[in-house]
Amino acid sequence: MMQMDWNGQRVLIIGVARQGTALARYLTTHGARVVLNDHREADELVKVRQSLADIPVEWALGGHPLELLDDVDLVCISGGVPLTLPLIVEARNRGLPLSNDSQIFLEAAPCRVAGITGSAGKTTTTSLVGRMAQISCELGVRCWSKSRSLTPNPQPRVWVGGNIGNPLIADVDEMTPDDLVVMELSSFQLDLMTCSPDVAAVLNVTPNHLDRHGTMEAYTAAKARILDFQQPGDMAVLGHDDLGAWGLADSVRGGLLSFGMTRPPKGRFGTFLHEGWITLWDRETSRKLLPIEAIHLRGEHNLLNVLAACAIAAAVDIPADAMRAGVEKFAGVPHRLEFVRSWGGADWYNDSIATAPERAIAAIRSFDEPIVLLAGGRDKNLPWADLAAVVRQRVDHLVIF
Repeated sequence: MMQMDWNGQRVLIIGVARQGTALARYLTTHGARVVLNDHREADELVKVRQSLADIPVEWALGGHPLELLDDVDLVCISGGVPLTLPLIVEARNRGLPLSNDSQIFLEAAPCRVAGITGSAGKTTTTSLVGRMAQISCELGVRCWSKSRSLTPNPQPRVWVGGNIGNPLIADVDEMTPDDLVVMELSSFQLDLMTCSPDVAAVLNVTPNHLDRHGTMEAYTAAKARILDFQQPGDMAVLGHDDLGAWGLADSVRGGLLSFGMTRPPKGRFGTFLHEGWITLWDRETSRKLLPIEAIHLRGEHNLLNVLAACAIAAAVDIPADAMRAGVEKFAGVPHRLEFVRSWGGADWYNDSIATAPERAIAAIRSFDEPIVLLAGGRDKNLPWADLAAVVRQRVDHLVIF
């Protein structure tokens, strides 16, 4: 792992969005000399510059000149920045180390971290696990602690973030060994990382972001990095019904839990659906966790998200009562098959986060009612044939824009 003494280190951060600005504040607080670089001009970043006016950072805006790499000790790349950028290619040619805010957070985090990735379902699953953990705290059950202290923190906290919400690097200095982090990780973040969380979950791996990664093999390899740097005492959670996720089982370096509609493979530990209940199988016996009637999210894909959340919760010893309470009354997260209102004789749902065909297919299959589908967006070089077939079968009217 990279040294944690940032005093005097010169760090170039490429990309002035929420990840880059949060990292700049953290690094300068710890003594680093930070240069913030973005292709946008200064007049486009007035608010961002004002938000960092209280810390000593240098600005290099309006392009990515190669001389920015002179005398740099580390290059940090924000998630939306393509690795094909000539500045990044040149940094690699010079042998400069590359990192990002997620990597630096994992290196600095004093507490246990559960990291979650996948082509779909990350945000819902991350939110559910965070909710379960918070309820576990309220119940006074906190088995995830890394602390060996005889006087543990009486008020541990659960932190949820990463690819959603607040960049966790912004909060790491407030964390204690008795806290728990639930962290969503995208393939963009994982592509650069050389460390893994204590609990690493891969929900599924289906075609996505091929405009960024180029091939399915490269995209899968990026997802697999969440497992590649785990230690023997760590835990992996994989979806055993998904060929892409379960195909990574040989990469697991520690313990392994699985989740899926069917009982875990022989000799495995995990969650599955049995006689209308989310059930935990411990290799020999099963334990009922919660009935599917407690789930208020539409669709089989959300049932899998709940199964995944319960498996991840089991990996950090969250009790069944907290799992059930976390699922009950959970109405989902914004933009993910989110009910908006009834109007004009129809129920309107916002599923605008569905930016891959598999996500749209899952949403369509969540309804028995007639469907009017409004669809648009940017092509990510993904296969469309399966979505076209489902639309022809299930959608009454298609509006494209």
